[in-house]
Amino acid sequence: MKPTTHALKSVWDAAREHLSAESADNDLVQLDNRLASAFCCGPNYHFVLDFSGMQPEHGTPSIRHVSPSIKSVLGLDPGQVVLQDILDRMHPDDTEFVARAEQAAFDFIYGRIAADKRPKYKVSYCFRFKTAEGNYQLFNHQAMILTTDPAGRLARSLCIQTNIQHLTEQNNHCISVIGMSGEPSYLNLDISQMSAPTPVSGVLFTEREMEVIRLMSKGLTSRDIAKTLCIAANTVKNHRKNILNKSGCRNAGELITRCITEGIL
Repeated sequence: MKPTTHALKSVWDAAREHLSAESADNDLVQLDNRLASAFCCGPNYHFVLDFSGMQPEHGTPSIRHVSPSIKSVLGLDPGQVVLQDILDRMHPDDTEFVARAEQAAFDFIYGRIAADKRPKYKVSYCFRFKTAEGNYQLFNHQAMILTTDPAGRLARSLCIQTNIQHLTEQNNHCISVIGMSGEPSYLNLDISQMSAPTPVSGVLFTEREMEVIRLMSKGLTSRDIAKTLCIAANTVKNHRKNILNKSGCRNAGELITRCITEGIL
């Protein structure tokens, strides 16, 4: 068994009590809704990780609903790709961090988040992949629960992986557990010091400021943002000024990079 697979299999084995052995049908509407909640700021692809029916002797989940864009991003055939093909593209030096990040994510979601709240969270961290061009670049990984069994155990999760090399080449080696639908977020967590995380969602930026940041990340100008939010252009400029002051960033590019790498977006 290859090192990356062995490391992740150990995580899945340790988390087996939280994984469902029952088959689960995909709700494609729910899949679309989950994709809409993911922030993708570069070349990306997605797939569904299926834990249902995973046997101890095999130890690895299967993948379904692989997006066609995996061909241009990683050079893999979406009709033939298996999980091992994706794992083989990971930088060997990032294997240990990814395994530790996955273990930390399981521990956090199933140890600190109430069962009915878990589908309202996604996990985000970064690592390097070999691209279709043959060089290693930094990717942001987002994962969220898609389906569970009646006991609340994970059956399928949605994974979205986005190339962010154009934004930053530096990995902060932290994970973020991001609340959706108004749930608190836990950002930029050092996985070696996760004993008492503090929720930070809503503390740094207001909801209106987050709306402005999301539109800024899409390349909209202040005038475009004002039209979209039905507010004055000067109001947008004030929001942008306050956002930069709060974050300590010097410009919009630095702000968006920080928001992505720390899981704020």
